[in-house]
Amino acid sequence: MTHTLPPFRRKLVAAVLVLASPTLALAQAPAPQPPAPKTQQAASGQAGNLQPATREAQSLASLAPLVESVKSAVVNVDVQARPEMPEGMEDNPLFDRFFGGNGRGRGGRSEREQIRQGAGSGFIIDPKGLVLTNNHVIEDAVTITIRLDDGRSFTGEVVGRDPLTDVAVVKIKEKVDQLPSVKLGDSDAVRVGDWVLAIGNPFGLASSVSVGILSARAREIGASVYDDFLQTDAAINPGNSGGPLFNMKGEVVGINTAIVGGGTGIGFSVPSNLIKALLPQLEKEGAVTRGWLGVGIQPLTRELGQALKLSVSEGAILTQITPDSPAAKAGLKPDDVVVAVDGKQVRSDSELTRTVALKKPNSVATLTLYRDGKKQDVKVTMGTRPDLEGLSKKKPGATDEQDSSRRVGVSLQDLDARTASQAGFTERAGALITDIVPGSPADRAQLTPGMLVVEANKKPIASAKELAAAIRAAPKGSTLLLRVAGPGGGRLLRALTVP
Repeated sequence: MTHTLPPFRRKLVAAVLVLASPTLALAQAPAPQPPAPKTQQAASGQAGNLQPATREAQSLASLAPLVESVKSAVVNVDVQARPEMPEGMEDNPLFDRFFGGNGRGRGGRSEREQIRQGAGSGFIIDPKGLVLTNNHVIEDAVTITIRLDDGRSFTGEVVGRDPLTDVAVVKIKEKVDQLPSVKLGDSDAVRVGDWVLAIGNPFGLASSVSVGILSARAREIGASVYDDFLQTDAAINPGNSGGPLFNMKGEVVGINTAIVGGGTGIGFSVPSNLIKALLPQLEKEGAVTRGWLGVGIQPLTRELGQALKLSVSEGAILTQITPDSPAAKAGLKPDDVVVAVDGKQVRSDSELTRTVALKKPNSVATLTLYRDGKKQDVKVTMGTRPDLEGLSKKKPGATDEQDSSRRVGVSLQDLDARTASQAGFTERAGALITDIVPGSPADRAQLTPGMLVVEANKKPIASAKELAAAIRAAPKGSTLLLRVAGPGGGRLLRALTVP
């Protein structure tokens, strides 16, 4: 934006230039030279004719080369998701919704949620199509579409996810190679005050770039017991979730995850070092198994340290020992104060929780602690953290049936006798359509929830598994001729194009 200088400032700038010119000329030659017209001097591109602020601005390095080197590895993650069905609806999710049930849950709201559309960000860490994003971006996904900066789109599937740190790994299903990628850097090396760069898809505005500094580290915002966020003032908005936070070397130092509402300019990112610690398990197992001590804890304060006659004021006080737990077997006692694990300082109860969680079950750790004012080391064999969130029941790997039905955007289940009778089907077997993804091949084929598929390419279909197998076996671009039945015995043909 160009600003017009007020008259007195224009005069002042002109005066400075006029006064400076003879001095410069005399220094170059003994003979005096006529001063150049003011208009020529003002228009000159000579560095000496620039205002000091302009010269300073021109000396600043541009971030454009950094952005250009990493932007192509940042992706949009488009998701169609269906929240998990509440308990009590599993036996017959179709009947209440489509065949006269009241379908009302607590508070008068439909228990079975509609398909929701979502958009987030992510970044490629492997040229063969491995993408990191947030768990909350892909949770309960029916379909995942990965869109690159160059316009290409691919289908994604979940490899692993960890809701407790909000990290997820997605892979591109198509065979790809030499995709642009970025690497994870050392988040511990970034200092408060260092410049950081965020790229993502805020409000659907793809490849948006914002810059700021690292404002703080080890922030706890109540997201989970493992909070350890980096805080930044780089602009992060809805849609940035899952996108990368870069250092000035072009390395990812965090996954942008959360914001403080109200346009306050405060955002939070999962540190890259935590991601690196979880990544091998997420790729191999699909979930994270954490170490466990079996203790109750609270932070050590200065006042408590004095009361316990300790020479330290930072650490974690053990308030309770669970019977038969790893802590009990190691001889840990209430009022023990843990100050280090394997030589790494523990400053608070939350830091002890995070440190223990990253230990492998059955591994041996050395706890440095104070007991009755005396410092000592105790070896503990880690247990396995109980699956309090039920994640083991939600492994990300899809079955062949789920994978095949998602290929065309349809959810299926077997027809049970109760549903057949209540809905008025004359058939007693088939693949019952329970949901359709908007805009999917199934939607374009005019398939709707409540239809019962009884034939595919003139072969009888007796179950959801049989229809999924037919979809899986169909070549790309082929068309499946489906015969569908409705309540009362009516039959229709539908042509389903398989992508």
